[in-house]
Amino acid sequence: MEENHIMENIIYNELRIRGYRVDVGVIEKFEKSADGKTVRKLLEVDFIAAKGSEKYYIQSAFALDTPEKREQEERPLNTIGDSFKKIVIVRDNIKLRRNEQGIVTMGIKQFLLDENSLVL
Repeated sequence: MEENHIMENIIYNELRIRGYRVDVGVIEKFEKSADGKTVRKLLEVDFIAAKGSEKYYIQSAFALDTPEKREQEERPLNTIGDSFKKIVIVRDNIKLRRNEQGIVTMGIKQFLLDENSLVL
């Protein structure tokens, strides 16, 4: 089994232990192709975690080692039109950061060890 799949399973299990209902999200987006035609694209959000009025959109990204990889992981989150928190969890032990669009990036260690990590 690949490390990124193991990480996804760890995140899923931790969300369930914390009492969240967890679903996979699919976001429909329409774009113009090079020839001007409208093209339907489906973007996946790894986890939608919900408990009562709380909802979080979470991407599991083993590594964000290139700008293209970061854009790939954040693109589905940027497409979501509501104001619930959007989080990218990476393997590396990094300092929590928030980008201009409000997307939080944190390390898996912080996510697992801090029971309040989703609300940081």
